[in-house]
Amino acid sequence: MALLISGTAQAAPALRSEAVLVLDLQSAQVLYEKGGNQARPIASITKLMTALVVVESGLPMDGQIKIADHDIDRLRHSRSRLSVGTQLSRNDMLHLALMSSENRAAHALGRYHPGGMQAFVRAMNDKARALGMRDTHFVDPTGLSEDNVSTPKDLVKLLRAVSQQAPLRSLSVSDTYKVSLPNGRQLNYNNTNRLIKSDSWRIKVSKTGFINEAGQCLVMVANIDGRDLAFVLLNADGYASRFGDASRLRQFFEKSDLIASL
Repeated sequence: MALLISGTAQAAPALRSEAVLVLDLQSAQVLYEKGGNQARPIASITKLMTALVVVESGLPMDGQIKIADHDIDRLRHSRSRLSVGTQLSRNDMLHLALMSSENRAAHALGRYHPGGMQAFVRAMNDKARALGMRDTHFVDPTGLSEDNVSTPKDLVKLLRAVSQQAPLRSLSVSDTYKVSLPNGRQLNYNNTNRLIKSDSWRIKVSKTGFINEAGQCLVMVANIDGRDLAFVLLNADGYASRFGDASRLRQFFEKSDLIASL
């Protein structure tokens, strides 16, 4: 695969993600692209749009949301430590959905939207159209459905929109978060992007995702050599491959002085 930069082709590192796009957000220059226009399942990358709709709804972030039986995942049977009846603020639910990919939290956020889940999903698709994400479609706020699809090029547009929301930047890249339940019990959550823990990365927006149909996915905005780069890596063939691909791309950019030429 060739690296696309300033109209020239250069040898690029071998990657294990099936679809990849890296773009400089300031210049809109594509640094690397593979399968950028192909729509595919995006798993929990969906939660970035869920978060964007929640923040732009203007609903009170300190409003209370309670996990209900409807929020249990009966499609994938994914686990959750938020038992039915757990009540947290909208901000806490959003935090857990973004940084730890909490499916019940994401589903509850959609359910508490004015008009309910149907209206929330409609708002997700309306926002996608407003952002010019023409090859994107959502059916739920969690990404558990394989029918939530997008392309790398569309996801860069979503990353750009999320990066302009300071609350979402902060929530998505926090390393750990602790929530206190009404019964006094505390739950500790960790970020699903292990690169967040590395001092060598300056990550501004982050989201991971996985279902069988989507493979291992990672999208993020990272500042490298003073430039904000959008990374989209979809359908990697192993849990660590997406993180390794991001690191290999970064090392290549830095060694070849490509970013300095932007």
